[in-house]
Amino acid sequence: MLAIRPFLPLLIAAGILLAGNGLFSTLIAVRGAQEGMTNGQIGWMGTTYFAGFLVGCILAPRLLQRVGHIRVFAALASLAATATLLMILLVDPYIWMEARFILGMAFSGLFTTIESWLNSGISNKDRGKVTGVYRVLDIVMVSGAQYLMPVFGTDGFTLFGLMAMMISFSLIPVALGDRSKPVAPETVKFDLRAIWTISPLACTGCIAIGMTNSAFRYVGPLYAQNIGLTLSSVATFISLGVIGGAILQYPLGLLSDRYDRRWVLIAATLGAVLSGLFLSLFADGNVSMVYVGIFLFGAFSLPLYSLSAAHANDRATKDQFVLLAAGLMFFYGIGATLGPPISSLMLGWYGPKSLFMFTSLIHGSLVVVTLWRMVARDSVPLAGRGRFRMLLRTSPYMLKLSRDRNKAGVYKK
Repeated sequence: MLAIRPFLPLLIAAGILLAGNGLFSTLIAVRGAQEGMTNGQIGWMGTTYFAGFLVGCILAPRLLQRVGHIRVFAALASLAATATLLMILLVDPYIWMEARFILGMAFSGLFTTIESWLNSGISNKDRGKVTGVYRVLDIVMVSGAQYLMPVFGTDGFTLFGLMAMMISFSLIPVALGDRSKPVAPETVKFDLRAIWTISPLACTGCIAIGMTNSAFRYVGPLYAQNIGLTLSSVATFISLGVIGGAILQYPLGLLSDRYDRRWVLIAATLGAVLSGLFLSLFADGNVSMVYVGIFLFGAFSLPLYSLSAAHANDRATKDQFVLLAAGLMFFYGIGATLGPPISSLMLGWYGPKSLFMFTSLIHGSLVVVTLWRMVARDSVPLAGRGRFRMLLRTSPYMLKLSRDRNKAGVYKK
């Protein structure tokens, strides 16, 4: 708790912000269908959001260098609230795509600000736990926000107004209550090659996770509607997925602090593969089985980003946290740009079962990549978490290997 206490105002602001943003994907899918928009148009709204997300990843580090974390947070939250109100003033699929591009750019910068702020103030031994708390907060707020739909309905102005209010309200804790005093980076160059060098696994993982998480968030509501779920059941479907992620987020982060994070990443990814196959092959439209399947899917798939990011930040130096936060989100955005249009097309061509066949295929590929990276790069010279790794680290062979690699400049201190 001591590691988290300085960041409580930031986490409160993040929670309010995430609640406002978390409802967007479900609301746009449901409201867009009500307004007569096609599955393809709704899928492209996810794509334009993540196209803006990519642009924000490039711009955010420069803004943070020039004016600092608090001012960037305030400016981008204001921009996001404005774009939210634009969507209800002009209900048109192409206007919505443009607004979603602006929102993607704003939220990318906001998330880069929050995550670089957190990572700059915590040590490797606490990183998995603190990022786990942040992701639990993300998931809890997103799941709770889903139930605003059945309460207020999806037609009219109300929900869009509430989202704009929450985004604006997130400014208050950061502006008035934060004492963690984040330091702006002295020099920032958005260098994808440098980010890839820090952790190829995290970069590849973020692309894969972006594809699957965006498919769940943006096309999942269409899947739920296609199998006959009501509006309140669609909210329950999405909420169960994110609640599942909340339950396993902290335990997986804790395990990754004690053992090689990559083994934990493999275990969680295999769980996502199996739960996706369960939804595709065995749930068969049975509501209870669908609820169980999506709970398990969320439990294993949603923590994957924080596990990948923690693995990358273990290898970063203090002046690389902003660059890494922006870079990992950039790679996530690449995957998330592809996920909604591909999965929505598959859903239209092959039916609802194809959505989770798609996620299982991507997650299975990530398992293979992780195993390959474990062969290509050893993790022992990092902080030795766990008794087994400590024994390995002190063996004569591993000590010699560590010395040789350090001389060759393989590992950064």
